[in-house]
Amino acid sequence: MGNRQPRDLFPGALEMMILRTLKRQPLHGYALAQRIKRDSDDLLQIEEGSLYPALQRLLKEGCVKAEWGVSSTNRRVRIYKLTPAGAKYLERQVSSFEQMLDGIARVLSPVKS
Repeated sequence: MGNRQPRDLFPGALEMMILRTLKRQPLHGYALAQRIKRDSDDLLQIEEGSLYPALQRLLKEGCVKAEWGVSSTNRRVRIYKLTPAGAKYLERQVSSFEQMLDGIARVLSPVKS
């Protein structure tokens, strides 16, 4: 048990982090991954192989929209923006996550005598 590898994020966590980050401002994929990494104090590193499929799912579900733009390095990029439907979805998911986290914290807290 002492030498375990870090586990993947729980289902839906990546999507929540993407939506929360896009709520602050529209970003292209690389900038989005860098913002998540920075905001987590380098604890979370989102790989392209996870990020872009998640963005495609969110596009398909109408939670984000994408427009072509130009990055700060003058490259053509897709800039992702949170939609009103995405904001509502994020609110529901965060509420559900907070309830689950509260339940876990109760189970893990020291037993009161």
